[in-house]
Amino acid sequence: MTTQIFHNAHVLTERGFERDVCVLVEDGFIVAVLHGEPPAGEAIDLQGGYLVPGFIDAQVNGGGGVLFNNDTSVEAIAAIGRAHRRFGTTGFLPTLISDDAEVMQRAINATRDAIATGVPGVLGIHLEGPYLAPARKGTHDDAKFRVPDADELAMATSLDNGISLLTLAPERVPAEAIRAIVERGGIVTAGHTAGNYDEIRAGIDAGITGFTHLYNAMSPLQGRDPGAVGAALEDDGCWCGVIVDGVHVHPASLRVALAAKPRGKVFLVTDAMPMVGADDPSFDLYGETITAVDGVVRNAAGALAGSALDMASAVRNSVQLLGLPLEEACRMAAQYPAEFLGIGGERGRIAPGYRADLVLLDSDMHVQRSWIGGRE
Repeated sequence: MTTQIFHNAHVLTERGFERDVCVLVEDGFIVAVLHGEPPAGEAIDLQGGYLVPGFIDAQVNGGGGVLFNNDTSVEAIAAIGRAHRRFGTTGFLPTLISDDAEVMQRAINATRDAIATGVPGVLGIHLEGPYLAPARKGTHDDAKFRVPDADELAMATSLDNGISLLTLAPERVPAEAIRAIVERGGIVTAGHTAGNYDEIRAGIDAGITGFTHLYNAMSPLQGRDPGAVGAALEDDGCWCGVIVDGVHVHPASLRVALAAKPRGKVFLVTDAMPMVGADDPSFDLYGETITAVDGVVRNAAGALAGSALDMASAVRNSVQLLGLPLEEACRMAAQYPAEFLGIGGERGRIAPGYRADLVLLDSDMHVQRSWIGGRE
């Protein structure tokens, strides 16, 4: 058994960043976080950098030139994972936006095979749609939208070796269908919804535990109509994913969400498209060519079409735009999404018993190295 000793770094522990500690890893798991001089073993000198838990991204449409909708294969998932690893993402959900049932089935099968064959970082699948509201479709094709029957719900929750996350509009899906998804082990979030406050509350009562890209593609908070945003901010139990790129949501609105929600209930996502980790700023979606201009991704109608954001940039933006301490921004990228996905007991922290999914940042918050299960 090889023992890896990570030392000479600012290490993010439960107490914050600690300087005089080393992290012992055996067989891909953290076995101890020790103060003082490192013991004998394979020493990994981190040269004074910042060692943080690996980032977990619950919404990754693409990367490395690949869009999951266009290539539902194990190789595509592996390419997306490779593209995002250089930005600190050590765990992710390949995300399929609204599509036909046959494409959904292929995506689920590919995710199952990717996990079974050990593609690094794959945690499950995120089906963002097609059970959404046309009035809040964003860049989704509303011709794909539908209400699922029992057979389709069974298919959508058929991944048996990973996480199944489904985004839906609660006003478009019967409460008993939401309950059925949860009973089958799925995680349900509200998104692309025009639902009013009462409809969203009914969805939460049926089992919704989160909100997909808070503020975007959902009914807003108004004085006499709280909408989906009001329901999200009011409910202490629900998690909220946020896209911190300075485009999708104004920083002031994000600071309001952070002030309203209990600590740990707001986490970072990228909603990344194929240009992340690729030289080509363009990709095809539903037969239309979409190009990022100055880092902003929009379709021909002007709707935001995902993002060109990576998780390391989301962490930096959380510090620079929102005024958060680096340690809290890193928790929003690692610990809090792990807890949302139900894997907070094994990922998202640097602590004994946790997987050695680790990221080394420099003083400018750029990724220098990363490890998944102790493997660089």
